[in-house]
Amino acid sequence: MQGEGQAIGGRTTESMTGKLLVATPALKDPNFDRTVVLLVAHEPGGALGVVLNRATEVPVADVLREWGDLARHPAVLFEGGPVQPDSAICLARMRPPVRRLKGFHQVSGAVGTLDLSVDPHRLRENVQSIRVFAGYAGWGAGQLEQEIEDGSWFVLDALPGDAFVDRPDDLWPMVLRRQGGMMAAVAHFPPDVALN
Repeated sequence: MQGEGQAIGGRTTESMTGKLLVATPALKDPNFDRTVVLLVAHEPGGALGVVLNRATEVPVADVLREWGDLARHPAVLFEGGPVQPDSAICLARMRPPVRRLKGFHQVSGAVGTLDLSVDPHRLRENVQSIRVFAGYAGWGAGQLEQEIEDGSWFVLDALPGDAFVDRPDDLWPMVLRRQGGMMAAVAHFPPDVALN
């Protein structure tokens, strides 16, 4: 589905699977204040993503013991979003060359979702690192497109390492700064100033 044209709201649009959604200062939902979301699916029926920069203090090894040593530093669970916080989505960055593997669904390049019911020992030589998210962010048909049109999100290209940065709290300003120009200036927007 990635890259295919879709008719949404009477217009054709490209899939945004694999793109970053970067919250703008205009976004009013506190669940997404200064967040960076990786879209792991975007189809005519809606979109699904995980918040990349909300680390918890719960070690992955405490919850998913066998996966703990594959978790990228910080090796903790992340708050993936407000939907189904008791569920888990695992992102993996595969070692090149990226192969078709049971339980791995490619999102973009070497990054994809990984089925946590697969034996991690079978994947060890192919997986560079993982990150586990509790919950996810979800949008119904046309909802995300409307939020983008309303100025709540910047849609930006992801780099392979964005989902696995060592300092996730720095991801929001880092992604904005690398865009340059006016978007880089948004990275310095004071956190407690509301836009009307």
